[in-house]
Order: sequence, then structure tokens, then C-alpha cells
Amino acid sequence: MARITLFGATGTLGAHVLREALHRGHQVTAVVRDPAKLADSAADVVRGDVLDPHSVADAAAGQDVVISAVGPGAGDPEVLVTAVKSLIGGVCTLGPEPLRPRVITLGGAGSLRTPAGPLVRDQAGAPEALRALMNAHGEALDFLRTVPVEEVRWSCLSPAAQIVPGERTGTYRLALDDLIVDEDGRSRISAEDLAVALLDEVEREAHPGRRFTVGY
Repeated sequence: MARITLFGATGTLGAHVLREALHRGHQVTAVVRDPAKLADSAADVVRGDVLDPHSVADAAAGQDVVISAVGPGAGDPEVLVTAVKSLIGGVCTLGPEPLRPRVITLGGAGSLRTPAGPLVRDQAGAPEALRALMNAHGEALDFLRTVPVEEVRWSCLSPAAQIVPGERTGTYRLALDDLIVDEDGRSRISAEDLAVALLDEVEREAHPGRRFTVGY
């Protein structure tokens, strides 16, 4: 059983991560701005703010893993960059590296390389709002890559290009920086199996200091 701090538990993907973590018997502390939104949860629910490094440190102290499933919603995508910097900054205040929890973030597919060569975000036709979101995810990943794994054991999970409502199959394929596509050229994963892959990383720590991706 891992002691997990989860930011973003009230979001669409965060809710799946929370459900999967509790299903596996992990001890989860969900950090939210409004605890009333998780009043019926089996998790320990505390008030906090991923954008405040002091709040991050308070929630992360004594934990094994900190997960961020935070998204910008309808707000400024640059909040993703602020959030990841706050996560690392907060964790780094928790004494020497052995006392610091691991950090796992949910990233985006935009910085993955397509089978044709270009990055997903560089393909023509993407709406401006989507491109801004992909660029912010990419900037957050660029920052993580400057963090020595000897200081913070971080990982970043980039999903497939399409996250679809579906079922929990427990089956997926893994890659590092290349978009996973199926035999029909589609890149997709269910939100349920994305959560499975993330919790598998919690339990196995297969990608320290790396970004990885999943898909069918």
C-alpha cells in the first residue's frame, strides 16, 4: 500500500485516478480547494492548492507519491506550468531526497512524435485553444526534464491523442516519446485504462526521470 497525495481529484481524469487508487487499496489524500466536492469519498480529503508550494509541501510530507491530475479547465493553460513548478518546489523543501515523495504528473499528447515524424502539436489543423493547451503541457514537461532525478524522482504520463469514455480492460501498450497508434492509425485510451497505467507506475516505478505514454 502506498501513501498517495492526489491533486486534481475532482477533475474528469483525476476522479478516475482516485477511483483506481482506492480500488487497489492505497491510502489516498485528495487535495482540493473545496472539500465538499468529495464529501462522500473514501479518501482523506484536505483543503489545499497545487499552485502554492507551501500547500504542496504540507500535503506531501510523509507521503510516498504525489500525483497531479490537474488541468486548466476553461482557464489559462499556463496554469499547468505553474502547477508543475509548484509541485517540484514544494517537494524539494521536504528535506534530503530520501524523505521526498515521488512525483507523477499527467501530461498531454502534444509533445509526442507521430508515426510520420512531426510532433502532434505541430500538425496542421489544430484549433488555437487546443494548440495553446498542448504547448503548455510541453512547457511543463520541458521544466520537469531540467529536474535531476536524484533530487526528485519524477515521471510524466502522456496519454494517447484521444481519451475516450470506455471500460477498464487493464490492457494497454507503453512507449516513451512516440505516439501509440493502433492498426487503423488511431491513438486512443480509455480514461479508466489511463488510470490503470498511472497506478501501475505508482506500484512499479518503471520510468523515473522519464516521460512515457500509453495507448491501445
